[in-house]
Amino acid sequence: MKAIFTALSLMSLVSLNGFAAPGKLVPGVYDIDPAHTRVSFLIDHFVISQVEGRFNDVKGTYSLSEKLTDCKIDVTIPTASLDTGVAKRDEHLKSADFLEVSKFPQMTFKSKKCSGSLDNFKVTGDLTIKGVKKEVVLDAKYLGTVVDTWKNTRSAVSAKGKISRKEFNILYDDAIEAGPAVGDEVTINIISEGIHQAKKK
Repeated sequence: MKAIFTALSLMSLVSLNGFAAPGKLVPGVYDIDPAHTRVSFLIDHFVISQVEGRFNDVKGTYSLSEKLTDCKIDVTIPTASLDTGVAKRDEHLKSADFLEVSKFPQMTFKSKKCSGSLDNFKVTGDLTIKGVKKEVVLDAKYLGTVVDTWKNTRSAVSAKGKISRKEFNILYDDAIEAGPAVGDEVTINIISEGIHQAKKK
């Protein structure tokens, strides 16, 4: 019995040493890591279901500190990186019926203010899609800071919100007897990792 307890104690010690909890926030500017950032969306389809998609390319920076008044976010998303997993549907969504990628190759978000606490804060900023700029509010959360395999300091944040596609001149209005083929409200979900500029290797 003693041997079992000793083994369990050793395992716990190894676990704690090998998988340290995320450290405290390191203030500063973080470059968004597109390989570990997901910007996804969800929209109603034929009233009874939903379509989910994502953008596979994201560029930009965000600034974090304990003082949220210093928070800043500047993001650019190439619209051609849209991906719903169905090539024919993606082609339609990139057409003039929706994002009109050939004319509007990118969408942007630039924050204007942040308020709340790191565990639960609101980001107010300008979202521009198809040349239309609208103020939106996202609910955000700081997820933690770690040092990666290459000694880079990384932080992670999440954000979510809802927008009306029609307010951004995405006016596709095909309908069926039950209602619109494509809903108006779009739910946005974001999980992003960033690499601290001053600590970048």
